[in-house]
Amino acid sequence: MDPGSLSTISEFILLGLSSSREIQIFFFVIFFLVYVAIVVGNFLIVISVIFDNRLHSPMYFFLANLSFFDLCLSSVATPKVIADFLRKHKTISWWGCMAQMFFMHFFGGAEMSLLIAMAVDRYFAICRPLHYKTIMSRRVLIVFLLLAWTIGLLHTTSQMIFTVGLPFCGPNVVDSIFCDLPLVIKLACTETYSLELLVIANSGLLSLICFLLLLMSYVVMLVTIWKHSSSASSKAVSTLSAHITVVTLFFGPATFIYAFPFSSYSVDKFLSVFYSVITPLLNPIIYTLRNQEMKSAIKRLFNQRIGSWMST
Repeated sequence: MDPGSLSTISEFILLGLSSSREIQIFFFVIFFLVYVAIVVGNFLIVISVIFDNRLHSPMYFFLANLSFFDLCLSSVATPKVIADFLRKHKTISWWGCMAQMFFMHFFGGAEMSLLIAMAVDRYFAICRPLHYKTIMSRRVLIVFLLLAWTIGLLHTTSQMIFTVGLPFCGPNVVDSIFCDLPLVIKLACTETYSLELLVIANSGLLSLICFLLLLMSYVVMLVTIWKHSSSASSKAVSTLSAHITVVTLFFGPATFIYAFPFSSYSVDKFLSVFYSVITPLLNPIIYTLRNQEMKSAIKRLFNQRIGSWMST
């Protein structure tokens, strides 16, 4: 589809975080270092789970895929955001803007589904321990993963199929560091009330409902743990607290960004940055610092690599 047939603009202008040259250079350094940390941290988790036989369990299977989704989610817009800090005029093509929104919601929807699958995994591990290995078989894990990819695709397609067809006649200024649905839809030169309701329901209310259900499920699991005093309880509580933290970091900003009416709520740049950059950075930190097995696996991976290099 040629955007020119529906719109009189071919690109969008991104205002970014600041107009000060010195502040933009500062943000360039910070975002660059954060993105490197995101790539290294999440990549280490994925590689450790793949090559360490001790981590071949359902929990780490989901954790590796969560790290992969985090890596993809942060890579949709962050590299361009970093490059834009060095540019005076920050623009993005019509198709580039649509692609950013498509993949942000694709990986965001997939990660949302995966977090739900991780909660299901923890529920059976804690509340049905005797049947855990039978229930969470390899086939079930693959089904959960395929569902996450499918839900992510359906989630983004159901919104983008209507957004792509909108006419944009100007203005074309997006008050953010990347394109996102609430801000871009408001720039359309046509009535978008129905699409706004769809986005609120599909992204906002869905995030809120999933968040509340996940919190309730974790409360049930914590109550179950407290009823059983064993040596494994502290480890289970530590694992659940990490899950709850990650779920809050992911669903919190998403709910605030998408669950409020467009006409009365302006997307906060801080939440956009937090959702797309900070959360993918914090996830590997939370899971590695609170997980002794993961830290040991990463150390073994480093020792193996160093040993192979020295032998050659």
